[in-house]
Formats: sequence, structure tokens, C-alpha cells
Amino acid sequence: MAGTLTRPRNGKLIAGVCAAIATGFGLPKWLVRLGFIIFGLVGVGELVYIILWIVLPKSDR
Repeated sequence: MAGTLTRPRNGKLIAGVCAAIATGFGLPKWLVRLGFIIFGLVGVGELVYIILWIVLPKSDR
């Protein structure tokens, strides 16, 4: 992981949380989004997504 995670201004669907995690860990965006969908069905994904949306800063670029 290179540096801190920041939400990008481009390449995002809702808030950029999945794009930030995918870029930070070198994973495909679709895989991270699929993970949040699966965790959302369990009931944890939405809460984690909202917390990360609040905590992760926006990128300057």
C-alpha cells in the first residue's frame, strides 16, 4: 500500500470508497465492489462503507 487512502474524484460510482481501496491495495475495482455487495447482504457492508466514506479524505487530483 503506497501512502494513505484517498477517495478519487474520477472513476467512482457513489463516493469513491471502493476505488480508493482498490487503488491502495492494487486490486480491481469490480472485485472490491463485489466484496462490498456480499458483505452488504450479510449486513456489515453498508455500515463499513458509510464509515469509510466519512473517514477517507478526497483526493486533491
